[in-house]
Amino acid sequence: MAQANLERAVYTATEGAHEFIRNLSGKEDRWGEADIFCLAFFIFLKEYCMTLKQTPLNAAHRAMGAKMVDFGGWDMPLHYGSQLDEHHLVRRDAGMFDVSHMRVVDMSGEGVRDFLRYLLANNVDKLQSSGKALYSCLLRPDGGVIDDLIVYFMNEMWFRIVVNAGTADNDIAWMIEQATVRAPQLQITSRNDLAMIAVQGPHAAAKLWQALPEAQKLAEGLKPFNAVECNSMFIARTGYTGEDGFEIILPATAAPSFWQTLNDAGVKPIGLGARDTLRLEAGMNLYGHDMDETINPLEAGLAWTVDLVSERDFIGKAALVTKPKTRKLVGLVLQDRGVLRDHQVVHSSHGDGEITSGSFSPTLNQSIALARVPSAVQIGDMVQVAIRDKMLAAKVVKYPFVRNGKGLI
Repeated sequence: MAQANLERAVYTATEGAHEFIRNLSGKEDRWGEADIFCLAFFIFLKEYCMTLKQTPLNAAHRAMGAKMVDFGGWDMPLHYGSQLDEHHLVRRDAGMFDVSHMRVVDMSGEGVRDFLRYLLANNVDKLQSSGKALYSCLLRPDGGVIDDLIVYFMNEMWFRIVVNAGTADNDIAWMIEQATVRAPQLQITSRNDLAMIAVQGPHAAAKLWQALPEAQKLAEGLKPFNAVECNSMFIARTGYTGEDGFEIILPATAAPSFWQTLNDAGVKPIGLGARDTLRLEAGMNLYGHDMDETINPLEAGLAWTVDLVSERDFIGKAALVTKPKTRKLVGLVLQDRGVLRDHQVVHSSHGDGEITSGSFSPTLNQSIALARVPSAVQIGDMVQVAIRDKMLAAKVVKYPFVRNGKGLI
């Protein structure tokens, strides 16, 4: 796509160069290749930026000097100078993330709980107090993971769901399709009017109260996976880093000023680069890497999110019960010099597997990975990973690798 856009921009620039100059100078001038390339690049950049979605904080990221990248069709900050420093800041202090590309979906109406019992692999009957949250997968009938999500119980007429950005439209279409048959009375609303900011780190709470003192009384007693409403804000004690913290859902129009207030309170911005290494250290799955529609949750390390004990039926249950589990997700720590990366082949005495997420761990100063391997592979086993033209040794470990700033391996 980018190559095609560039080629089209070069063609446009070449064909229109003389006309462009004539309009400026009143006469034809000859353009050199460098001039044409500069104009082509300008046109390409303009077209490229226009095709990416932007969060309400896009201008704030640019003002803070962020390096912006295409993240699943969104113009998002990779880092603000040093990905390594940002990673350590969250482990040791506190940082804030723009996660407004994720989608909030409100589901309301009579019978919403009954519908979610059938829609989700985890059991919403576990949610009995207002604000309580549950992590679950949304499954296909064959057990493949459509998405992983968090669902909040607000009252018997309203549940709030947060889904991933890249799968949001498909998720909502799937929900509506199922509801049309089983619960046509429900309202399923995509809350595009909302933004979301995550504040994470051991000092996240103290700095959040400094920025938002009116919320302290309501939210400081929140346990993990619980949320509370505070005026126009929805404050949840959740996150994607393995540290204490909060995810705050608020009106999109209020996001820039709240972002600045957090920054004034000493909460520094963190890009997607550090977010990925933080979540990997915490052993948290990334959709599209560690699971997708071809992988069931039992082979993605997500058996704990599936309720096969209760008698209720749910989409994908029959496939999970009848299909034997042949693979599982494990942690790897590289024993040699090198870096573990996605899609590298893992060789074991029980057969081959594949790395689903791999990177260098700044906290552990080692290369780590999540890998899907044959079920017979055990914790403590040694395996070989194909890295370029070498076979390097890695140890199979139990993840998470890091939690609350401390290494666990």
